[in-house]
Parts: sequence; structure tokens; C-alpha cells
Amino acid sequence: MKATLGKNEKLKSKILFEQLFTAGKSINAFPVKLLYANCEFEHVNFKVAVVAPKKKFKSAIKRNRIKRLLRESYRRNKSLLFNNVEGNFAFLFLYLGNKMPSANEVDNAVIQLLQAFIKKESHEKTEQ
Repeated sequence: MKATLGKNEKLKSKILFEQLFTAGKSINAFPVKLLYANCEFEHVNFKVAVVAPKKKFKSAIKRNRIKRLLRESYRRNKSLLFNNVEGNFAFLFLYLGNKMPSANEVDNAVIQLLQAFIKKESHEKTEQ
């Protein structure tokens, strides 16, 4: 699996966004929050979106940098998911902090979130 984030892996559906916020589950690892929901897609197992709040970061330059850091971190660490999770999921990474993060902070938070997600999903699969 190449470490890319292609067009077909990006979450763009308004319906899926609403589903994430209404019926999705969440995990926190400050300064990032992960919202996820089980969905049905063709051709890919995971679709991803990233959000940096305009309320906290007025400058588009800062928001774009945060979103780039989140996407980059997911792209580098998504290999954790492919061998450990079955099913199709939609992910939304939401930045919660008030200050500009370093790449290291975001990377550590995303790794924690993905590991917590794998643990949670494998636990739910064993309960069924």
C-alpha cells in the first residue's frame, strides 16, 4: 500500500458529513479529535476529511497549514489501519487546539487516535 491520499479517499459527501456528526463515534487525543462512522463505499476502505475551525484560526493560511499537517500525518500512518481493521469507515479529523501545532504534536495525536480506533473496533468485533 502506497502512502498516498488520493482523490477517491477524500470524504466529500454532505450526507456522510451529517452522518458523522449525528451518528458517528468519537475519540479524543488532544489537540485532535477523531469522528468515525461505519459506511459503505466502493473501491476504498476509508474516506478521510480534516477540519480546522475558523472560529479559532481566522487566517486561512493557518487553517490550511493545520489541515495539511493532519492530512500528512494520516497519510503517513494509515498503514496501521489496513492490516488491523475490516470494514469501511469514514473519518473526520478535527483540530481542537488554540495554538499552531508542530508536525510532531499532530503526528503523535493521529497515531494515538488510530491505535485507539483499532483497539475499539477489534474489541467491538470480538463482542459480536
